[in-house]
Amino acid sequence: MPANLDDIKRLREMTGAGVGDCRSALEAAGNDIEKAKDHLRTRGKAIADRKAARATKQGAIGAYIHGGRIGVLVELNCESDFVARTEEFQSLLRDICLQVASMNPISIRREDVPADVVEREKAIYQAQAAEQSKGKPAGVLEKIATGRLEKFFKERCLLEQPFVRDDKISVRDRIQAAVGKLQENIQLRRISRLELGE
Repeated sequence: MPANLDDIKRLREMTGAGVGDCRSALEAAGNDIEKAKDHLRTRGKAIADRKAARATKQGAIGAYIHGGRIGVLVELNCESDFVARTEEFQSLLRDICLQVASMNPISIRREDVPADVVEREKAIYQAQAAEQSKGKPAGVLEKIATGRLEKFFKERCLLEQPFVRDDKISVRDRIQAAVGKLQENIQLRRISRLELGE
């Protein structure tokens, strides 16, 4: 069934995707806007996966100061300076700066968290599980500790954090959506956050 113009316009306003992409997503989703949004997100992830190996030597560094007390620098890379100057790319960079300022991640990816920090957190969670679940088998305690460690990664690793402007998606999802729109590989390279008195 062909998508109607009002739904295409509404989906475009919600997602920022192109008219053709919105029309295709709506047609694939039987004109259900929520399903079409999911379709666009899935498509963005697929495009991001295909483009992940391409070199990202261009981009921009974004800065954000919050109330003179918190300062953030973010390096976001892409394939071309043309894309780096687009409003979509600059908006993504601002969003990530805001995310870093408000959520204070300890790393970009879980693989970047130092091993000693992971071991310390895991030991704490194991001790808490043993204290709160006395008499349970060791396998159950290990699953509890592993679940808490997963929660730690989702709260403290930037790409896994819920996105501050839409907590139904992660920061990784937000970046993949931009890759889908801009048709270029985008990589979050470095972050730095300073807070007065720390």
